[in-house]
Amino acid sequence: MLSKLRFSTFLAGLFVLLPLHGHAQTPEDPNYIIIDNDFAGPGGTNIQSVIPLLGQPDKVTVLGFTVVVGDGWENEAAAHLSRFLEIAGSPETLPVVPGATQPLVNSRARLLAWEKSNGKMPWKGAWRGDAPDFQPPVKPLKEGMPDRKVSSETAALFLIRQVHTHPHQITLLAAGPLTNIALAIKLDPEFASLCRRLVFMGAIVDGNLSQVMQSADYYTDFNFMFDPEAASITLEAPFPEVVSVGGVANPIRMTAEVRDQATRSTGPVADYLRQYFHPQPMWDELAAAISVDPALVTDKVVAYMDVDLTHGPNYGYAHVWPESTRPHIGERPVTVVTAVNKARFLRTFVKAANRMNTHG
Repeated sequence: MLSKLRFSTFLAGLFVLLPLHGHAQTPEDPNYIIIDNDFAGPGGTNIQSVIPLLGQPDKVTVLGFTVVVGDGWENEAAAHLSRFLEIAGSPETLPVVPGATQPLVNSRARLLAWEKSNGKMPWKGAWRGDAPDFQPPVKPLKEGMPDRKVSSETAALFLIRQVHTHPHQITLLAAGPLTNIALAIKLDPEFASLCRRLVFMGAIVDGNLSQVMQSADYYTDFNFMFDPEAASITLEAPFPEVVSVGGVANPIRMTAEVRDQATRSTGPVADYLRQYFHPQPMWDELAAAISVDPALVTDKVVAYMDVDLTHGPNYGYAHVWPESTRPHIGERPVTVVTAVNKARFLRTFVKAANRMNTHG
């Protein structure tokens, strides 16, 4: 996927960088964010993850969007995101960067074989139904095809370039499968340590009984199960701080009331949110809001975490340990969000959505 020309150009750029030195984050440092996501659309949690970022320009600077396969194919996700950014009037200088079109190891055929012994995965994302094994061309979008062009760069190299340009200043928000992040980690041994923090949507560590009692779909850890190896590589990398936003998001829904409040200001974003309304949990929106404002978290626990890579019923599931029982095979501490200020989050989302209609 990575052309020799792109990678050579990237390496040449690294040679002109000044020596990098670690430093503590200070209040004067800019709050940079890159969001890596499987931007399925139109509407829904993937696309709406953009709202708490672009709708708070006084609190965060978005450096770009990197796209990964997951809920939908990568090229289709990039098209959905690009079209939303056009509708929202976002400048084309804010790049949409294409990324991985397949997981590192997993495949549709492997998933179907796994299901025969271990039960159905309720949501298969890009592999649902009679999907092909590999990414097909983009079909016409409901919201219209974008004129905006995606970047000529590749997601993993874009991520590496940005953390070298802004060392210890970038919050990396990973709201889809972690394939692009894992590729960046493997390409550059300094990548993880040069980030400020990683916030990811995933690791529903207490969801098995909830699959039976509430929703098999909502409590299945799709982002990890779609690319388990990438999730493990990411969790074992030396990020200075890692935050998991998982099952805590499930009770927070994009209700009709939230939609109506978020569309009080008239404009193209309001029209889009009304037309493509999905009453789902606000998974990615919450992760995005926490990336901007960690004070939304009201309770959390720190645990050592990794992913089960054995090909049994728990393949792709996160596992956590206390210090006293962890296996010492690469697992690292993760801050697991267990409670948030729901009212404050919803106010933040509503305000950001309305602000996007007025472009700040």
